[in-house]
Amino acid sequence: MRLLITGAEGMLGRTLMRTLAEVEPIGVDIDECDITDAAAITTLMERIRPDTVLHGAAMTAVDRCESESDLAWRVNAIGTGNVAIAAHRNGARLIAISTDYVFSGDLDRPYHEWDAVGPRSVYGHSKLAGEELVRTHCPDHVIARTAWLYGPGGPSFVHTMLRLGVEDGPPLKIVNDQIGNPTSTVALAGAIRSLLNAPVGGTFHLSCEGEATWYELACEVFASQGLTREVIPCGTQEYPTPAPRPKNSRLEKRALSLHGLPRMPDWRESLHGFLAEECSE
Repeated sequence: MRLLITGAEGMLGRTLMRTLAEVEPIGVDIDECDITDAAAITTLMERIRPDTVLHGAAMTAVDRCESESDLAWRVNAIGTGNVAIAAHRNGARLIAISTDYVFSGDLDRPYHEWDAVGPRSVYGHSKLAGEELVRTHCPDHVIARTAWLYGPGGPSFVHTMLRLGVEDGPPLKIVNDQIGNPTSTVALAGAIRSLLNAPVGGTFHLSCEGEATWYELACEVFASQGLTREVIPCGTQEYPTPAPRPKNSRLEKRALSLHGLPRMPDWRESLHGFLAEECSE
């Protein structure tokens, strides 16, 4: 398999490059190819002729997307469309990474792949537009939605908790009324590896099993590492952000189940494995 990975220097991209090293993936980031430049991505595809493209390049700074919306739309929508068009023209399968932010967060149960979308932030709207361009321009595709991602090297919420947990200071107030599936890039990369070898298409949810609030995730990190700084729960209204966060980011992995593909690991199991490796370095 000739595999091209966009966004290879990001947190997920680095994990994908390591996890899939046996197929010798070709990794590119903005320095090698700006996905917002249609001619550049077309030239790259024609030169590499990949069998599969893992498209992880994105503008993921959620609050920055609100203040720099034009850039968010160029990268997450137009850029993804450019990748989809170039992949299809060169006969490549496309696996594009997306997000729980395409949903409103109002549902009282986990979202499955066929639930109605309804983003409430620039980030969510631009990622949804990217999904739609993938579906339009590259029929041979998988859209892989994930949520609450952390991984080796960061940056992530887990890394922030590890840093703050060893600092002196007042109790940390952590939001306790947003719920989701904390997900390791290692677990996500493993699921993507399964999809690479499966003759499937469409939309898949790839987040770890089980659920937690941000407060519960912080408590798990602290307990695992023996950190003693006090953590107290708070509501979303006490931690205002430029971009609204979905109160419910839980993703049901119905497509994985229906296709008979391996289940995602439990979020605590993945977190403890990550912490054991990350904190031993």
